[in-house]
Amino acid sequence: MQKYTQQQPMWQRLAFAGAVAAALAFTTSAVQAGECPAGSRVADGKGQPPGPSMPVGVTDVVRATTDLAQEPAMIADRQFRLRQLEMKPGGVVPWHSHDNRPAMIYIVAGEVVEYASNCAVPIVHKAGDVAPEKKGTSHWWKNAGSAPAVLISVDLFPVGMRMDDHMM
Repeated sequence: MQKYTQQQPMWQRLAFAGAVAAALAFTTSAVQAGECPAGSRVADGKGQPPGPSMPVGVTDVVRATTDLAQEPAMIADRQFRLRQLEMKPGGVVPWHSHDNRPAMIYIVAGEVVEYASNCAVPIVHKAGDVAPEKKGTSHWWKNAGSAPAVLISVDLFPVGMRMDDHMM
């Protein structure tokens, strides 16, 4: 494993922080900050309505991918993907589904609001939160703050699937 140093590029430091946060999220079962409150969870489609269909003020950069068919897990047709998203104030990640693409989002900086199909209330995500995205999750996000938000996304992306603006 590569050692963390201040000389590493910012994206590597952010990726490391995101990977650590995602690993920690997998090891806990209690509701964490940034998740739908237990009393507000509802069946998919009974929560927040679909939102915008196009991104606004969002930069999405794929930082690294690994073909999982070539790794010990031998998961065919999937890649382990790490992305960095930057949302300007007022920025929107459009409505999309995670039924075929589980992910973990680590909020590095800023604050964003998630409008999820399986939560009766909007979910506020702050720096340091991890948001799990799995089957039964359709949602959109908005940076309602006055500062940019930086997110690290780690997902299992289907190989050959075309990435479009609805897949953020």
